[in-house]
Amino acid sequence: MEKATRIPTSLIIFGATGDLSEKKLLPAIFDLYLKNLTPPKLKILGLSRRELTDEEFKNFTKEAIRVKRPGAKEEDLTEFLRTLSYLSGYFDQTKSYSAVGEKFLKFDEEFGECSNKLFYLAVPPAHYEKIFKKLAKTGLTIPCAGEGGWTRILVEKPFGNDLKNASKLEKILGRLFDETQIFRIDHYLAKETIQNILTFRFSNVLFEPIWNAQSIEKVELKFLEKNDASKRGEFYEEIGALRDVGQNHLLQMLAAITIENPESLSSSSLRNERTKILKAIKPIRGKDVDLYTARGQYQGFRKEKGVSPHSRVETYFLIKLFVENSRWKNVPFILESGKALKESLAEIAVYFKKTKTCLCPPNSDEKHQNILKFNIQPKEGITVKFWAKEPGFSFNLKPQILSFSYGHSKIKDKIPDAYERILYDCIRGDQTLFASTEEVRASWEFITPILESWHRSKLHTYKKGSAGPKVNLPI
Repeated sequence: MEKATRIPTSLIIFGATGDLSEKKLLPAIFDLYLKNLTPPKLKILGLSRRELTDEEFKNFTKEAIRVKRPGAKEEDLTEFLRTLSYLSGYFDQTKSYSAVGEKFLKFDEEFGECSNKLFYLAVPPAHYEKIFKKLAKTGLTIPCAGEGGWTRILVEKPFGNDLKNASKLEKILGRLFDETQIFRIDHYLAKETIQNILTFRFSNVLFEPIWNAQSIEKVELKFLEKNDASKRGEFYEEIGALRDVGQNHLLQMLAAITIENPESLSSSSLRNERTKILKAIKPIRGKDVDLYTARGQYQGFRKEKGVSPHSRVETYFLIKLFVENSRWKNVPFILESGKALKESLAEIAVYFKKTKTCLCPPNSDEKHQNILKFNIQPKEGITVKFWAKEPGFSFNLKPQILSFSYGHSKIKDKIPDAYERILYDCIRGDQTLFASTEEVRASWEFITPILESWHRSKLHTYKKGSAGPKVNLPI
């Protein structure tokens, strides 16, 4: 471990009893703890509205870990749970933050020195502003661990709900923290396949020479979910699909597939290249919104708990966009996402143009096209569709798949969970897999005009378990 991570660390989770904390964060911290990838001296403080004692929060955490890690050893759990404490409080009440400060002082007394402070906001974006302001007022963000010590904040997506709101939050956050202390989370950047796109492109000579408009016909980016919004009705009514996964996951997937060679793996180089792509996306405004986008809502969404019976919020969207630079001129990028669909799938499909002269059977109806897919979930891997002659006397061509799958490789068990990677990198101070201020601003600059026009656009409906609404954009 690096020197900075050996300083005692106090981690506070705002929304500690929420869905994200229960299903993702607490199991991920436990895994890092078992791998000795957390600071040797660690304290974890949960803060939430639910009235719980320390012991009840430990039981809550234990059950959460058991669900995700059924084989966890009792002695490991017992040792990990000793790091946990809990406070019941409200994010808009100063006394809750005073209680947090008292806990921090107690932790530091036990450590025998001042600790690093890590604030994880596992709460809906509507709470961000009040938490930022209370943190500032109470001085909890002031570091005290001396040379090598730090105070950092982890913020979940979506950061803001439009360009104006995101800019406002950035100003507040900028008064509290330096940019090097802010870690805006998009856990899809921590997915192994997303990271491997860079290696695939820039560490192999095979594809990079044809990674351009001369050779590529189109690129499809999909983030599809079978799950409906029944457990997140109130959240989804406030956010919608485009804010939930379009402004972050899909645009970051787009950046990964289209960036220029950063020439180094430094966080600044990679973030700068991602920003250039996001700024190069051709705006979709006014009348173009209906031409290049479509949105839908699954039947029954308005009956979900916390959803208005007259809701106009989208649970599905389809967007065709263009990146205005020399490499990608006139190549359409199709972004699609939705809930309550027939399958759960996240992938990037790159369609290469047909060759001008094809050694193909005469009168063949097949479109002999090579397709490269980066499968992000449920099964991470990479596949290439190519064509080969069928064995025998005829000259019939048959599609074949060349694939690499993490699930079938010997390294499957070595792949860290995305939230493990996020937490580990934050503790190390590595911002590579976190969105910068400029990235967030550029993404909202593209998304906001679409959101502002959608109140006039048609809201298609679709059945649960279907492929989504039947809409066509001119490709």
